[in-house]
Amino acid sequence: MLTVIGEALVDEVVHIGKDPQPHVGGSPMNVAVGLARLGHPVQFLGRFGRDAYGDMVAGHLRANDVMVPIAPDDQPTSVARAVLDADGAATYEFALDWSLPEMGGAEGQPNFMMTGTTLLHTGSIATMLAPGAEQVLAAVMGSHPHATISYDPNCRPSIISDVDYAREQAEKFVSLADVIKASDEDLAWLYPGVDPKESARNWLALGGTEGPAVVVLTQGGDGPWAVCADGESACAVPLVKVVDTVGAGDSFMAALLSALVDRELDGAQRRPDLRAIGTATLTEVINYAARAAAMTVSRAGANPPNRAEMRT
Repeated sequence: MLTVIGEALVDEVVHIGKDPQPHVGGSPMNVAVGLARLGHPVQFLGRFGRDAYGDMVAGHLRANDVMVPIAPDDQPTSVARAVLDADGAATYEFALDWSLPEMGGAEGQPNFMMTGTTLLHTGSIATMLAPGAEQVLAAVMGSHPHATISYDPNCRPSIISDVDYAREQAEKFVSLADVIKASDEDLAWLYPGVDPKESARNWLALGGTEGPAVVVLTQGGDGPWAVCADGESACAVPLVKVVDTVGAGDSFMAALLSALVDRELDGAQRRPDLRAIGTATLTEVINYAARAAAMTVSRAGANPPNRAEMRT
């Protein structure tokens, strides 16, 4: 069982001069859907309301075979308004609430929803915005003894504008994570004036021998780059016609994790194997993830590929 914790929301995608088109989204929820489409049993722990947009979220998760153990609540479902420029690049405006219900389990201990989880992914707004961010951190701490932890900061300066706070929050999760994916824009914002690759190397060293095993940096059309104890890896991105970039990073994240799970590198007992990953294998992994992201940008909205598409 894989678990994703984080926000679910509806993206209102706006092409200038056209009516908004709603798409179910939210970075962690997109990762959960991406993992499910790639054939993994996955549960999503997040919140959405008992409203029309909440029904869209619930229906989307059910349609993609994602398990949802937390019921909807009485608050409005969160909305992200994505305005697309002429090149398909998105800028966001948000109306959201982020919190989680009590999930059981003492502080620093796993709760019942995490039983059997071999990999826990989180990131984005869920790890930055109070009050939910502290609940997510507690869940990560409780799951770390038995599960691989993955993290994507997916920074949203329009929501969390205090870069010092955002950096502090990010480093809390980095120090607990085994696998990290960040964009060059994320790291340039968190560490201004520092080469994003150098920041990624610094994250690899954060936490010492208990810190991350793999840090992956996405660089848009320049292709992903990654670092592990064995060295550095890079690959090119497939050439496709870009429709929009919504959900591309989430598809990359899901495929990255899928490739690691397929290689039986999930679960705390396999941390030594994950830390021993070689650059040749890491190149294969990020190339697979880049293919998934390329498929996503070639079609509208956060629409990650399934396993059959990835075999073609």
